[in-house]
Amino acid sequence: MQKIAFKMRIKPGMKEEYRKRHTAIWPELVALLKESGISDYTIFLDEASNTLFAVQRLTGNSSQDLGETEVVQRWWAYMADIMETNADYSPVSVPLEQVFHLD
Repeated sequence: MQKIAFKMRIKPGMKEEYRKRHTAIWPELVALLKESGISDYTIFLDEASNTLFAVQRLTGNSSQDLGETEVVQRWWAYMADIMETNADYSPVSVPLEQVFHLD
């Protein structure tokens, strides 16, 4: 199992809308994430910078590019009005390097 961390950004003033949409995350998206080996997925917000910090556990060697699935593309489009996104509506995401872990 590997742990993956990355950061994204929401637009100013969008914290509650971001929270609301994730509280009602689509069941088909949850199922896809779990089927792809993603678990223990948590997102934190640094309100001072509107930076989201996400960490997830990935089991196995998932070779499926989730961004190519219809449900993920719909989710990206749904979230595009409240996040910084690329031209294809995928969130601008920066991978983070692990520099310490206490087990």
